[in-house]
Amino acid sequence: MPPDSHFDTRSVTHGGGRQPMVAEDVVVPIHLTSTYAVDDIDPDASLEDLDPDAGEYLYSRLSNPTRNALEHRLASLEGGQHAMAFASGTSAIVATVMACVEPGGHVVAFEDLYGGTKTMLTRLFEARLGVDVSFVDARDPAAVASALSAETSLVWMETPTNPLMRLCDVEAIAELAHDAGAVLGVDNTFASPVLQRPLELGADLVVHSTTKYLNGHSDSVGGAVVTDDACLADEIGFLQQVGMGNVLSPFDSFLTLRGIKTLPLRMERHEANARAIAAFLADHPRVTDVHYPGLPSHPQHDLAARQMDGFGGMLSFEVDADLEGVTTFLGSLSAFPLAVSLGGVESLVEHPATMTHSPLSPDDRAALGITDALVRLSVGVENVEDLIADLDTGLAALR
Repeated sequence: MPPDSHFDTRSVTHGGGRQPMVAEDVVVPIHLTSTYAVDDIDPDASLEDLDPDAGEYLYSRLSNPTRNALEHRLASLEGGQHAMAFASGTSAIVATVMACVEPGGHVVAFEDLYGGTKTMLTRLFEARLGVDVSFVDARDPAAVASALSAETSLVWMETPTNPLMRLCDVEAIAELAHDAGAVLGVDNTFASPVLQRPLELGADLVVHSTTKYLNGHSDSVGGAVVTDDACLADEIGFLQQVGMGNVLSPFDSFLTLRGIKTLPLRMERHEANARAIAAFLADHPRVTDVHYPGLPSHPQHDLAARQMDGFGGMLSFEVDADLEGVTTFLGSLSAFPLAVSLGGVESLVEHPATMTHSPLSPDDRAALGITDALVRLSVGVENVEDLIADLDTGLAALR
């Protein structure tokens, strides 16, 4: 596949290093073997010398043909040279931080992060490994600049954030991080590479929970790191294969490859539905605020229009009700199952304060603006009229 082919084409066909087979498979097959026979011993060889792209395999924790094909496709879609597929998005972030930060080092992170990531940074890296973590409101690059120090080795961003759909200026923050000698990592899960490619904006590495939009069918858990930096790739690859051994299974690699084939098509429908739902909610009398970058009323709409190729399928909104009223609203929905996670073809509704962000203290949630009235939607690909009718019914139950 030519490297300059269009995104839509690469999402379907790019495999990289595809090996000649007895039958030319259109679909990358699942290689379930745990180990591989070799022709003979080589006293001068090392694990680092193995070239999966040349068909050289030894043990599936180190490399596997199905995972190798997925990693090539992920790298192609994000515009990077190296990709590593992990057993979860969390493990991908852990490996990234470990690769970039020494004990006693310093991380600057967006204060509005996925609750699991924030808990990881505080309870694992700060409390147990002696890493200093500064959480800042990265909507303002000056806040990032003021937190940087000579000890900072990693700047960690999500954009848009979970669940408040806040953005940061990746290009501006990349310049600040590099001036300070730090690596910029961006969690691109909410946008997907269809809508945003942080490496093109100056980031050093990109992380995904492949569980979400990349897989797109709520039937696989995984994560990935993509980078252009060969040294970072070597260190993260070591942690993936040896230091942690936390690799994506062949079957999950196969499922994610399958999902990526329809990623551009799905994202079009996700966004079209989300735009219509955001407009409906913005006009509803029982909704006090809607957080969606595609609305002109979003305070960072112009930034989203500049650094993204669309606004995505995620949104959150504030219901004009207390926790009891929100419970009534959620219980009145039928087209939106109440569930964590996101990015699948089916729509989901989630209550951040009691679900994804429950590990945070009430004071921390309040400081971020995560109230009991906040509801998050992962808008699926169903008929949007059905989705709007369901939300209307739920909100009517509050009257």
